[in-house]
Amino acid sequence: MSLNSQIPAPWQSVLEPEFIKPYFAKLEAFLETERAAHQVFPPETDVFHALELTAPDAVRVLIVGQDPYHDVGQAHGLAFSVKAGLRLPPSLLNIYKELETDLGVKRAKSGNLEAWARQGVLLLNTSLTVRAHEAASHKNKGWEKLTDAIIQAVSSQSKPVVFVLWGGHAQKKLPLIDATVHTVVQSAHPSPLSAHNGFFGSKPFSKVNAALTEAGQMPIDWRVE
Repeated sequence: MSLNSQIPAPWQSVLEPEFIKPYFAKLEAFLETERAAHQVFPPETDVFHALELTAPDAVRVLIVGQDPYHDVGQAHGLAFSVKAGLRLPPSLLNIYKELETDLGVKRAKSGNLEAWARQGVLLLNTSLTVRAHEAASHKNKGWEKLTDAIIQAVSSQSKPVVFVLWGGHAQKKLPLIDATVHTVVQSAHPSPLSAHNGFFGSKPFSKVNAALTEAGQMPIDWRVE
């Protein structure tokens, strides 16, 4: 199945200009080779799961992640999210800790963030695939160009969106965002390596909801369960 045909219909017209660019064909060929020789996460059917759950005109919040989880069964196409029943990854556990401190939302047992996505929270990694057990193995293969186009497409909308940039990698996307229209919430990354250096106490969830309310939109219900 061609890569562009896997992209959900509402995003097709938005991303169509990317399909004819040289990087897109190279990315497609790279993924075909990788899947033939290695185990790749997430499964092909889940690569664009974030786009399936959140159509372009439904995006109200965009949280930028980096790389899909690279252990068996974890990645399912949403940044920071894992399927229910799996152990919570450290970054997600820290996100839940901050959510509890910020808004009093009780820490969920499930790591599945689809409930956020269905309310318009686009959970977008900058790379959408990874080789099993090899972090960042699909970095700089073309995914970043496509996900930059997604970020720019969301930014080009006139409806205010809240962009959440955790850590230096995500904050490199600032030039793609029109901050005169949209709100940017940024802090350190929730990873255990950096959470104590500015993520904990940053209150991103209340900041997002305050920005949405100010723009006349419903706040996000951050409860997962």
